[in-house]
Parts: sequence; C-alpha cells; structure tokens
Amino acid sequence: MFSNIFLKSFRVFLLPFALLYWLGIAVRNWLFDKNIFKSSSFGLPLICVGNLSVGGTGKSPMVEYLVRILKDNFAIATLSRGYKRRTKGYALANETSTALDIGDEPMQFHLKFPGLPVAVGEERMVAIPQLLHDKPGIQAIILDDAFQHRSVKAGLNIILTEYSNLFTRDFYLPAGDLRDLKSSYKRAHIIIVTKCDPVISENEKQKIIKEINPKPGQSVFFTAILYGEAYHFITKQNYRLDGKAEVLLISGIANPRSLKNLLEEYTETYNFIQYPDHHIFTIDDLKEIRKKFRQIESPEKIIITTEKDAVRLIKFNTDLADLPLYVIPVRHHFLFGEAEKFNELVIDFINHFRKTE
Repeated sequence: MFSNIFLKSFRVFLLPFALLYWLGIAVRNWLFDKNIFKSSSFGLPLICVGNLSVGGTGKSPMVEYLVRILKDNFAIATLSRGYKRRTKGYALANETSTALDIGDEPMQFHLKFPGLPVAVGEERMVAIPQLLHDKPGIQAIILDDAFQHRSVKAGLNIILTEYSNLFTRDFYLPAGDLRDLKSSYKRAHIIIVTKCDPVISENEKQKIIKEINPKPGQSVFFTAILYGEAYHFITKQNYRLDGKAEVLLISGIANPRSLKNLLEEYTETYNFIQYPDHHIFTIDDLKEIRKKFRQIESPEKIIITTEKDAVRLIKFNTDLADLPLYVIPVRHHFLFGEAEKFNELVIDFINHFRKTE
C-alpha cells in the first residue's frame, strides 16, 4: 500500500511530461484523421485487438479466445509485433521458433494452436502481404496489439480496458498508463471491460457503460478472468490448487493482480517473485528462483507461473526438470450471458466481408 501511494505521488511530478506526450499523440492522430498520414486497407478481414493503455488488459487471452471461436470455420492467422524478441523484421513461426525469435505471446499462440499461422513483424503494412504470400489460403488475420498502428486499417477494432483502471479514469504516460488519446475509443467497434468482479451487478454495468459513453454502433461487453486447471511445466499433468501446498509465484507480466487474487483465495500464504513485463529469464533468475524455493519451509510446496512466462522458460527445460513447476492458463469469461452475442458479431463481420468482396 505504501509503495502504491509513493508511486501515485511520484507520478504527479511527471505531469509536464505527460502533457508533452499527450500533445505528441494528439498531433499524430490528427494527421491520420486528416488523411495526411495514410492508412492502408487490405482485401480480407482484419480483426485488431488492442487497448489505450500499456499492458495488463488481457490482450493475449482475447486473441486466443478469437482463435478458438474462428479456427474451425475459417483459415485464420495471427500477426504480432513480437515485443522483446531478438530478431527484426517479418518472421513466420515454425518448429524451431523460440520466444527469443518471435516473442513470448506469439510463441504462446504457436504452442497452443498447432497449425495456426503465427507471424510477427514491426511494420504490419509490410508483414501482412508477406504473410499472405506465405499462407495464400488465409481468410482472416487477427492483429495483436495494433490499435495504435494506424498505418493499417482494420475492419473490426476491439479494445480492452481494465475494470479497475478504466481508460476514462486514467491519464497519459508517464503520469498515468494511457498511450493513446481517450477519444480514440471512438474508432473501436467493440469495447470490452476486462478483469471484472464476476458478480458485478447490472446496475454497475450500466454505470460503466454510461461513463464510457459508447457511440452509435459500438458494443460494450464485460469479462472476468477464468483460470483453468494448472498443469506441470514439462509433463503437462494437471494439478488442482487445494490450499495444501505453499506456493512460490513467478510472474513477468504487466498486471498479475488477478493471479494474486486467485492464490489468496486458494492458499493461506504464498511467496512472490515479480519480474518486469516480457522479462527474458536468465541463469541468475533460475538461481534466484531455486534459492527462494529452498527457503520455503513447508514440506509440500510448488511453483506457479503464467503461460506467457512459461514460454520464456522453455529454454531451461533441463534445469527446471527437478522442480514442481506448474503453469496456470487463463481465459476470458463473458458476463451477463453475452458470449454468444460477441461471437456472432465477430463471425458476422467475417462473413459479411467475404460476401462483399
């Protein structure tokens, strides 16, 4: 609590820089709005998943959700920037790819959906034609974290905003977490309030919708985080959290709050090692993890990490083989019985696009 108060107090001194940042993104957006900077369209459905803030809203689980509802009926692919990878330019994931080659989130998609074309490229306008050349049968592309990259115009824009930090209440970097104008929400077709309290009331839902003030044609949905059963990092054997084992949580994601809430619900105490978002694990990190794990005195103890962190730990398979390391998957759960409505909007977009080609 003290650290949060200190952080908020410190951010007050960053307001002048935030105003300069706001000015920069305001000018950039104006140039796109006035068509001085050009946006390119492509002859196939492009679905963009993004947000107005930095990290932590659940973009990767939303991309996975879209893959699940579309993959059996359409030939789809994903295209990401490949943040913090050690390569440059366009790349298509293959059997030898690692998180260092394509980034942790694309690697996660590649491992979870065998056969799904997973591509990365900083310049989407360049990467899309290359992807279509490599995979000419693709019928739709999911653009991961591309809402701010206006050089490509997506036909369906989905933006996510976190329930505990709505974009309407946030401020611009570095004083806040916003990396785009609040008014940019008007370019979205679908707005999803993520990481909600699963028992959020209809009254609160309507209050948030009123605060967001959706424009005609925009749809607002609400999701909660749904954790699946943990599985062993190597053997994939399932493990049920029952409160008997003391947990060491390893996390290198932007916002581990919901995972910490889960552990608080299922365990009396847990230990936590937090790394920066998209952290590339090193041998020294493994030593730190082992040291912290040895210090836990409980006779029954395990290590828990996220799927995103797990793909960055794969390179240490041999070193981690003797540790009870478990991975916990996460999904979006649509509230108020609106999953089917959301699914239909996405599927209808693709079908309508194909009919009008």
